[in-house]
Amino acid sequence: MHRDSKGMLFGVMGVSVFALTLPATRFVVPYFEALFIGLGRVVLAAIVAALLLLLLRPPVPTCSQWVRIIVVALGVVVGFPVLSTWAMHSLPAAHGGVVLGLLPLMTAVIGVVLSNERPSQGFWLASVVGSLLVMVFSYMQGIDGLSKGDAVLLGAALLAAIGYAVGGLLSKELGGWQVTCWSLVVALPFVVFPAASHVPSESLAVPASAWLAFLYLALMSQLIGFFLWNRGLAMGGVARVSHVQLLQPFITLAASFVLLGEVVDITTILFALGVATVVLIGKRAQVSCSA
Repeated sequence: MHRDSKGMLFGVMGVSVFALTLPATRFVVPYFEALFIGLGRVVLAAIVAALLLLLLRPPVPTCSQWVRIIVVALGVVVGFPVLSTWAMHSLPAAHGGVVLGLLPLMTAVIGVVLSNERPSQGFWLASVVGSLLVMVFSYMQGIDGLSKGDAVLLGAALLAAIGYAVGGLLSKELGGWQVTCWSLVVALPFVVFPAASHVPSESLAVPASAWLAFLYLALMSQLIGFFLWNRGLAMGGVARVSHVQLLQPFITLAASFVLLGEVVDITTILFALGVATVVLIGKRAQVSCSA
């Protein structure tokens, strides 16, 4: 398999993991405070990441790499989990998944600004068409205005896009799993005490299903998903692989239907097929590198 195709495959696997984040978050918000969900999952993932680093002993990052690791940590380790959890208190998971449909275009733009990737006009056309499809779908679903939760979720998307782009580029130097682990470890001292102070007082009364959903957020959304995603970005390029994020809202909708009983109709399926077509076109569009 060609390196670019492998990158797309890892990207799809990472996006599939991320797509279940909002349904899982929506499931646990009745049982935990937002700060515990957003930061507690980071603490658990960071502990596992620290153990991996101690076991495998990769080279310590350089000073310039540490700066970028901190940016990744602020974007996807702290910023996105906390803001998206806050938004899920007032938004359905399906609604949130659609709002995050703008994330691929944000990631592609930031990736181009930060790197020497120069996508073709066909690539940008596919990006804009895909984003428009998602926005039209949002309007048809009755999402015709921004609420406070939408604004918070858009802020989360921007932070995630910055973290994705910087992490993907840095993964070419360090490896995807190392970027993920180092960013989690960097964030740990700043999140462990706020997370501990919001541990539910009635932990034993929380159902096992809620704890399992929380474990998914910690070990999959915050750790394994980023192993896959950063590897995909490093192999296939930030601009090109970011296209597969267009599929995330529809995977989220499917998960919301299965896990939360939210309605998924024929319109959703048709739009999902349209977005999948855009992703395939974007994969074939030329992305060159400037000197």
